[in-house]
Amino acid sequence: MDPLRIVPPGARELPGLTAPQTDAGKGASDFGAALKDSLAQVNHLQVEANTAIKDLATGEGGTLHDTMLALEKAELSFRLMMQVRNKIVEAYQEVLRMQV
Repeated sequence: MDPLRIVPPGARELPGLTAPQTDAGKGASDFGAALKDSLAQVNHLQVEANTAIKDLATGEGGTLHDTMLALEKAELSFRLMMQVRNKIVEAYQEVLRMQV
């Protein structure tokens, strides 16, 4: 446990959470890596949905229920990715509007 980190009594730390990075360069690369991983996951769900559709259409296996679940997962992840992209673009535009 980090001695500078304050955790309220009775609260537990969540696994996988780390303290904020003090090195700006490392934080930027972590953010870029997180975005790249998220895009890869969205792409993987899209590929799974396409495979499920193909399998259902050709009769090679898979059920309509599994296919619909794969499609919904892919759609929700894509919508979330687009919302994140929109927020990033808005933040970038706000930075550009700042007076220096």
